[in-house]
Amino acid sequence: MLKTPYTLAIIAANSGVGKTTFIEKIIPGLLQKGLKLSVVKHAHHNFDVDQPGKDSYRLRKAGAYQTLIMNQKRSALLTEFANDPDTFEKAIKKMDQNVDLIIIEGLKSLNFPKIEVYRSTTSLNKLVDDDPSIIAVVSDMMFPCKKPLFDINNTDAIEQFICNLIKR
Repeated sequence: MLKTPYTLAIIAANSGVGKTTFIEKIIPGLLQKGLKLSVVKHAHHNFDVDQPGKDSYRLRKAGAYQTLIMNQKRSALLTEFANDPDTFEKAIKKMDQNVDLIIIEGLKSLNFPKIEVYRSTTSLNKLVDDDPSIIAVVSDMMFPCKKPLFDINNTDAIEQFICNLIKR
């Protein structure tokens, strides 16, 4: 277990490329390889994980800064940012740091190591040549690339690459 989790962003030039699907495919293999991990998902629009009419929703809507919804199986901490929104970097540091890996889906502007997902039929362009923080690319096609390039379906090789990053 690392003292500080390795933080890795999975990015793409545009939405609809399959970042979520890719992350969903590699999580089981990373867990089998002994990693404990968390995921950060960026929501582009307002979202609600609580349901209108439920007590926790009513308490949050009444003005609570934070509302913790919890039972024996899971918890969700909701924080309302009125005038002082958190940055993603600050929010990530508030997450439980007792993990090996934090995967960020999207947020290509953040300064973390990144793996680009490139799909021949849906990606508008390649980011790897213009973003020095991209450390690898996963794709459904092979092309000349100065960074490691993995077949998107070879999840074992990609998972091993991530494990090697963490062990450095």
